[in-house]
Amino acid sequence: MRFAGMGNLLKVLTREIENYPHFFLDFENAQPTDGEREVWNQISAVLQDSESMLADLQAYKGAGQEIRDAIQNPNDIQLQEKAWNSVCPLVVRLKRFYEFSLRLEKALQSLLESLTCPPYTPTQHLEREQALAKEFAEILHFTLRFDELKMRNPAIQNDFSYYRRTISRNRINNMHLDIENEVNNEMANRMSLFYAEATPMLKTLSNATTQFVSENKTLPIENTTDCLSTMASVCKVMLETPEYRSRFTSEETLMFCMRVMVGVIILYDHVHPVGAFSKTSKIDMKGCIKVLKEQPPDTVEGLLNALRFTTKHLNDESTSKQIRAMLQ
Repeated sequence: MRFAGMGNLLKVLTREIENYPHFFLDFENAQPTDGEREVWNQISAVLQDSESMLADLQAYKGAGQEIRDAIQNPNDIQLQEKAWNSVCPLVVRLKRFYEFSLRLEKALQSLLESLTCPPYTPTQHLEREQALAKEFAEILHFTLRFDELKMRNPAIQNDFSYYRRTISRNRINNMHLDIENEVNNEMANRMSLFYAEATPMLKTLSNATTQFVSENKTLPIENTTDCLSTMASVCKVMLETPEYRSRFTSEETLMFCMRVMVGVIILYDHVHPVGAFSKTSKIDMKGCIKVLKEQPPDTVEGLLNALRFTTKHLNDESTSKQIRAMLQ
């Protein structure tokens, strides 16, 4: 009798997995086919700068002390100059991050175009065009890492606020500063909106995805949301299936996979009319959260926080109590 029960259980489990797409996506070794190469080259050119952006952000110390000294001693010209000379190169660096977000936005839209176009389904696209799927994953991986670093660095907004206040004051006094050639008023306004977001890169990607959907009226929204939900399902299945996990050669790939899963869930939640947490969602949210909770807490706390604080529909009435409790 016990064996019969076991057989039924296996049937249920198999049926559960079958409800969601599942195949191995080779994040470590996927190479572009001839059909993928043009888009792949275009995205690679953008992604090649991502590591230096992260290193630059990680090394960002800010000009907090110099700014405090200048504010406390408003009549000390030397301290004013010292603060200003410390802030200007930092603002140029912040402009570089912002401009990178614009390049990333275009890259994501090119990828979405390739991964959602007929006649293939999103699942067929991701299975056939693994090198493009890997680049999509790399964009998400970069985005979550960038935003984690930005959230831990309050100096960014303090420096930029000081810069804007000083520029405004000088404009009132009719002074023109060289840096305004680099970061003019319009650019400063756009940068200000970008850095005001808790997770600016993620916001850029969700805006880009929403824009992609609204500009491609002939493409059903499901093509885009199914692409995202398929990616989430594939990552979840790879993380929870020992046979797939054993094919990763590096521990880093596990973390990569978790970041990508969380990234696509957040995008799906922003783009799909009812979001990722409703009963009709094509993402197994309980399964995804369970996979994260099974990892060492210090490695996934940032990802669980991203689900708690940067999704759009978690607090909707349609979200089950169970899911909310899992994210408490």
